[in-house]
Amino acid sequence: MKASYRLILDCPDRVGIVTCAAEFITRHNGWILEASHHSEEETNWFFSRIVVDANSLPFGIDKFRSEFTTIAKEFKMNWRIVDQSVPKRVALLVSRESHCLSDLLDRWRSRDIACEIPCVVSNHQDLRGLVEWYGIPFHHVPVTRENKPEAFDQIIEMIEGYRADTIVLARFMQILPASMCDRYPNRILNIHHSFLPSFIGARPYHQASARGVKLIGATCHYVTTNLDEGPIIDQDVIRVSHSDRVEDLVRLGKDVEKVVLARGLRDHLEDRVMVHRNKTIVFK
Repeated sequence: MKASYRLILDCPDRVGIVTCAAEFITRHNGWILEASHHSEEETNWFFSRIVVDANSLPFGIDKFRSEFTTIAKEFKMNWRIVDQSVPKRVALLVSRESHCLSDLLDRWRSRDIACEIPCVVSNHQDLRGLVEWYGIPFHHVPVTRENKPEAFDQIIEMIEGYRADTIVLARFMQILPASMCDRYPNRILNIHHSFLPSFIGARPYHQASARGVKLIGATCHYVTTNLDEGPIIDQDVIRVSHSDRVEDLVRLGKDVEKVVLARGLRDHLEDRVMVHRNKTIVFK
């Protein structure tokens, strides 16, 4: 893979945004490897992700930032430039379910997902052996009704200590406190074993079975203070029938969950996801 920079921006829509951004890059002999754009008509808002060959530019990322600032101010951009060679650091939070965790760890080990996993934190001991087999530090932080504030303070301290910039709830069966959600906006990913907004909260497969649904699914979304209502990153479904028991829905759903979580995390790590209000633009 070529060394590259990702220019991520959004701003009020108007004529000339793409032209000015591209002209800035080409003026410095920059080679554009990928470009994605989207205009949201209802809000008149523009989104863009541009990938540039880092070796084609006569300067590094800091100079790019300082030089591009003039254009960003002219168009009132929210923007950032990211060096793709610097992997994001992902902290995984888990409970007892292993399917999402083992899938992510295997994808990480085989380099299907480009990131660092500095730690796994769990409120149970069940998955310690699995995590340590991969050579990743495992931390057990019991969470009870009585110690919940202290436990989450400890988890946040670990996240900060490991310098994690992304947190993944890989079936972490705890509701995060509002303070934690607010501390890491659009940085906490959750996999919900339901095709949201249907069947939010606990035991969605039981809810789906009771309704006799013909499709079940999973949703990867960012975590907000509103339970299971954060911006959706990815979703998928699988067909079921009246003959499937709840146990069958759980078994089939696990396959969908791990695939959707992996896709959503990869898009996040590659800076393909942009949040606008309570929805996302995902550049594939």
